Amino acid sequence: MRFLPLAVLLAVLGVYSFGQSQTVPVAFDVASVRPSGHEVGPDYNNQITESSAGFTGHNVTLKRLVAEAWHCQLNQVEGPPWLDRNEYEVEARLPEGASEKEIPRMLRSLLAARFHLKEHSETREMRAYVLETGPGGAKSQPVRPGETAAAGQGFHFRGDMRQFADLLAVQFSIPAPESPNEPVRAGGPPIPVLDKTGLEGIYEFSVDMRPEMGTDSFTAWKRALEEQLGLKIESRKDAVPVVVVDDAAKVPTGN
Repeated sequence: MRFLPLAVLLAVLGVYSFGQSQTVPVAFDVASVRPSGHEVGPDYNNQITESSAGFTGHNVTLKRLVAEAWHCQLNQVEGPPWLDRNEYEVEARLPEGASEKEIPRMLRSLLAARFHLKEHSETREMRAYVLETGPGGAKSQPVRPGETAAAGQGFHFRGDMRQFADLLAVQFSIPAPESPNEPVRAGGPPIPVLDKTGLEGIYEFSVDMRPEMGTDSFTAWKRALEEQLGLKIESRKDAVPVVVVDDAAKVPTGN
């Protein structure tokens, strides 16, 4: 039996690995990025849709696009103030054979190409809400592919735990209601919610939330998480990953 010299073997494996890596798509098939013709403001922007077909963002800020690309929340993105003001329209189509899981990586490539985005990541100690499983374990199981759970009473959710943590970050920023006849909105930048449940897969469940006068959203959700979902949440200082935008163009390059 003949054995290839180590240098030759490594060269062959390197060529094979390089060839393999080139088959994995790293960019959208077609993408359109342009400033929004009509800006709608922070209460209505950042409308994003991800599907097996591609990625769509209407009146979406660059800060939101960075958060989506790096799988973090808005207050984990730092940079010039305009990042959270200027709004854009994004339409991007996945190449054949690609899946939704590859969208964040493709979005990073798109931001680098169209906005000339330069960034770096770091970890900072800051106050955060930490989401974990309770002592008895989670009371919900992942849904199987193609399965849809029956919608129950109250707040309905479908997605992974990272997306649930993102949602909770916004919910916790909603102040306590002062009147049952007046709706309340989220106020101020939300505190990060870190998903440390270790739960994988897509979950679908409903949470029966009943606003109580004088009770803030964190307290109400904390009780509901424990009683209905078998999850716990606590506030503490923790190491939080942060994406810092060092430079970016306000006007994206042509499509």
